[in-house]
Amino acid sequence: QVQLVESGGRLVQAGGSLRLSCAASGRTFSSHAMGWVRQAPGKEREFVAAINWSGGSTYYADPVGRFTISRDNAKNTVYLEMISLKPEDTAVYYCAADGHFDAVRAGRGAYWGQGTQVTVSS
Repeated sequence: QVQLVESGGRLVQAGGSLRLSCAASGRTFSSHAMGWVRQAPGKEREFVAAINWSGGSTYYADPVGRFTISRDNAKNTVYLEMISLKPEDTAVYYCAADGHFDAVRAGRGAYWGQGTQVTVSS
């Protein structure tokens, strides 16, 4: 069982940056791939980024983008660094965990957090 708690979302002006964190409980964090998915109002959930268990492999919806996913297994935490934020980045950002990298790469996960709201004003 993995429990996930996201934090770091807030109101930010366009062009700004944020770092989201997802803290995981449980001793099996380091064996799980992690991912970030977002959901804007009135839209379906959208895959953002994924990272494998070691951090050695990452995958992005936009490979040449503004987001960087990373993890610190010693702290049981995965991060999403976001720069040059745009109003269209406004969404609830969820982190997900799964034993399979392919699952989080597809925007799926066995475990989900409750989400953190990111609002980008123009």
